[in-house]
Amino acid sequence: MDYLPLYYAQNNTMLELQTILDQEVTLTEAQLIAAVDNCFVKTSTELLSRWEKILGLPIDITKSNNFRRERIKAKILGVGTTTKQMIEETAKAYSNGEVEVIEDSENYRFIIKFVGTVGMPPNMSDLTQTLKEIKPAHLNYTYEYIFKTHGGLKPYTYSYLKQFTHRQLRESDINGSNS
Repeated sequence: MDYLPLYYAQNNTMLELQTILDQEVTLTEAQLIAAVDNCFVKTSTELLSRWEKILGLPIDITKSNNFRRERIKAKILGVGTTTKQMIEETAKAYSNGEVEVIEDSENYRFIIKFVGTVGMPPNMSDLTQTLKEIKPAHLNYTYEYIFKTHGGLKPYTYSYLKQFTHRQLRESDINGSNS
């Protein structure tokens, strides 16, 4: 209404029309933003199934959108010639932590060492599936995880440690939290 001549300010028909137009423009703008967001894996929601279909991934709508996005990104990273860096980036996408790939060419294998995560990262079965799809067929691989050892728990008393499970002691930060 600010852009129309002043004589429309008191016209109820024009006020109603402009309100309707404003709602339609706002809705159209939101739909346009959603359509653009779905063109990119990082922000896609409604078209994740299409991304998965294009990349030959199983469609599982029971998984979270975040998980599905990470799997799609990992698959996209896995396109082309498999390199050490590609394997590292793929493993990082699943573990949300630093990863080191150690090549053992003499034994036709490589080791994926999770150096930025204590314990076993989530989604290991999906990482394994993705690695099977991108790695050269003649190479084997193993995983190495970082766990706390008995020696790392020496500074703590038994009465403090007994509040934690064995898994928490191996894999979590026990300095004042149960994470």
